[in-house]
Amino acid sequence: MPEPQVVAGAPARVLIVRAPYYRAIVEGMTAGAQRLLARAGAESDIEDVAGAFELPQAIRIILNGAARGGPRWDGFIALGCVVRGDTDHYDHICREAHRGLMDVALTYGIALGTGVLTVHDEAQAIARAGADRFNKGAEAAAACLTQIALMRKVLP
Repeated sequence: MPEPQVVAGAPARVLIVRAPYYRAIVEGMTAGAQRLLARAGAESDIEDVAGAFELPQAIRIILNGAARGGPRWDGFIALGCVVRGDTDHYDHICREAHRGLMDVALTYGIALGTGVLTVHDEAQAIARAGADRFNKGAEAAAACLTQIALMRKVLP
């Protein structure tokens, strides 16, 4: 598991937005993210959405709510899994989910750790969702904390 970034100031608040279509895999990544966040002293909440395609939409909806006085978070972690099938649906979902996440992050200047697996089979996903150092949820949490630390360092 990666080492968590030290984030100056108040404990970081992170929202894990996840698409639990492959529940066991996403739960494994969630556990990895939560372990790393806890080691860093960060607080976390979870919000589930229908699928990977909806992850960027959900983060944008949450940002709209925050702009209207709703809950605010210092950063976000997007978790999901897309397994290749027999049609080109996989290619469209993977491309648009990742593009959408990057668009939201760049447009709104948010700290975002991305742990959306795009794999050929469930065995590959399971290998990336275990309790070991290869957990992509933990990696996404580490990336999110690094971005939060950078934001707190350079933004007033």
